[in-house]
Amino acid sequence: MNIPQGKKVYFSSDNHLGAPTAQDSRPREEKFVKWLDEIKKDAAAIFLLGDLFDFWFEYKHVVPKGFVRTLGKLAELKDSGIPIYFFVGNHDLWMDNYFEEELDIPVFHKPQEFSFNGKLCLIGHGDGLGPGDQGYKRMKKVFTNPLAKWLYRWLHPDLGVPLAQYFSVKNKAISGEEDMEFLGEDKEWLIQYCRKKLESKHYDYFLFGHRHLPLEIDLNGKSTYINTGDWISHYTYAEFDGEKMSLKKLESNP
Repeated sequence: MNIPQGKKVYFSSDNHLGAPTAQDSRPREEKFVKWLDEIKKDAAAIFLLGDLFDFWFEYKHVVPKGFVRTLGKLAELKDSGIPIYFFVGNHDLWMDNYFEEELDIPVFHKPQEFSFNGKLCLIGHGDGLGPGDQGYKRMKKVFTNPLAKWLYRWLHPDLGVPLAQYFSVKNKAISGEEDMEFLGEDKEWLIQYCRKKLESKHYDYFLFGHRHLPLEIDLNGKSTYINTGDWISHYTYAEFDGEKMSLKKLESNP
């Protein structure tokens, strides 16, 4: 992907829209939509790195209620010619083909390689990568199992959606205290994952979400791990200006 002069690529993650309640998340959604409206003037592409929603499940003929401002703005930007890419997170892992069919936005379930002006990047949400967190990895296998999804789909949305929302919030969908603390480079699983990947291939940048912490970590002097933070406590995002990648903070949230 060649980024023209004056254009930028934007990366955002972990909005958790809908949590802890639709009413409580509305101000965050309004800020996010306003940000999307502001960056459209110079956006060469927009990457959404997962957990845009706190819960998302697509029944055959039904999608979760709400988020019309976000969905409408994404549709507007995509229709204007701005490429948008969506990476499924652990809270919206049951996303199917709605974004692809209705918004023409590609959806990825695993990290993907992208090159911007010769800078090679590995991009994803970040859940389940690296060593440790075996309990979540086992749970993810169950949740993504086709049989489990088929059985859940038989629950009426008026039962299935509130049930999933309850457990999602109870499971600290909104960043818990452990997500607010940097564990150190030797204990951060995503940093370990990035360094392991560098043993076999060079990447200029690794971009992930999931940790809810804005992080910019030098890995070996030639490669950088960036975590985009969240839109709950930090209101941070990353941008590539054609030459370098950097973390930014929403100006209205010092």
